[in-house]
Amino acid sequence: MLDLNEWSPDPYIVVLTGMGFLIALVAWLPLALKRLPLSLPIVCIALGAAVFLIPGVTDKPLPMAYPQITERFTEFVVIIALMGAGLKLDRVFSWRRWSVTWRLLAVTMPLSIAAITLIGGWWLGLPWVIALLLGAALAPTDPVLAADVQVGPPRSGEEDEVRFGLTSEAGFNDGFAFPFVNLAIALGLAASTGEPWAVEWLTHSVLWEIGAGVVGGWLIGRAFGWLTFHIPADTKLAQTGDGLIAIAATFVSYGLTEMIQCYGFLAVFVTALTLRHAQRDHDFHREMHDVTEQIERLAMMMLLVLFGGALVTGLLAPLTWGDALAAVVILLVVRPVTGLVGLVGLNPSWSEKLTLAFFGIRGVGSFYYLAYGLNHMEVAGVERLWAIVGLVVLMSVLLHGLTVTPIMRMLDRLRGRDPDAEDAIPPPGFQGPAA
Repeated sequence: MLDLNEWSPDPYIVVLTGMGFLIALVAWLPLALKRLPLSLPIVCIALGAAVFLIPGVTDKPLPMAYPQITERFTEFVVIIALMGAGLKLDRVFSWRRWSVTWRLLAVTMPLSIAAITLIGGWWLGLPWVIALLLGAALAPTDPVLAADVQVGPPRSGEEDEVRFGLTSEAGFNDGFAFPFVNLAIALGLAASTGEPWAVEWLTHSVLWEIGAGVVGGWLIGRAFGWLTFHIPADTKLAQTGDGLIAIAATFVSYGLTEMIQCYGFLAVFVTALTLRHAQRDHDFHREMHDVTEQIERLAMMMLLVLFGGALVTGLLAPLTWGDALAAVVILLVVRPVTGLVGLVGLNPSWSEKLTLAFFGIRGVGSFYYLAYGLNHMEVAGVERLWAIVGLVVLMSVLLHGLTVTPIMRMLDRLRGRDPDAEDAIPPPGFQGPAA
């Protein structure tokens, strides 16, 4: 007979069992949540909070306690999400057709970084270099947690201006935010060493890393596109029917471009766009997208479970009321206002512009940039920075997760589409599987 007083299960078996339940939730929860004003990230955070509140669980998954693991895990989730985002964009790349993207990147994101930097420096009293790092971490729209407002799988018909704009913005801005993170690091090092920084930052962190990232991503995408679709029929990779090719392209693109010291995030997204362009209407794109989405969803759930655990084990403890109010302003004022400024003169209706401006979701990318910056410079008071970023991400998950379903369904009805029709395509991303 089992003696519960002496029962001590093998931690490996416990983890294995938990992984089984987590994978089952990955498969089942989107179906259960697809018509509810509730998102999968909210459920994952709640699950993590519940697990780490169990009396026997004493570990604290705080990001500052595991800085290298935090950086690498968030990095992995982001690059998988970037490949998936690039593969599912149906719109042919051009400067004119992607005008909403360029506005969000060239106007909205720099204005957001500047505004958050001012809030951090003047309001929160942070050193200006740290305030800049905070601005660079919190300005980009997240490609992972923004899946609820992104386009559907390749050729699914879910690519209106709002979903396209948010998907393409999330794909590009995780690369274009990096120069500002590196600027904060360069300024921090210059303050301690007194060495000049401007020329090195401009030539390497801006011109080289962006330019080489774009070119490197394009070359790798061309290579994988040729191997996948254009070499003789008996040996081309599309014949395998194995969507893991997308994961291979992700790792090769990120690895090779990081080796030559350029922005791997940017390279991965460009690789995905180029690979999709190699044979835009081929069914194999759906296979590749489905594999990336499954891996992304599983990794995202694991990360958010740990985030939920961090929330109940002290992540937000260093917050002051001023920090909390600043987080509200960053989420509800800075992004909507800068978003609308960036969209001035654009053709979409006001309802579409408001939606684009409102859904500047913050998430895994913010965790990565903060972890990267803190791992490359000496910073005092890292607990407070993690608390501020954690609060902004938590508020974003709750606010955007609870509003995305009714708002996107309302927009669909305004466009003359019935989201409740029998042949309607369910919302894409983690809110429900696409048809």
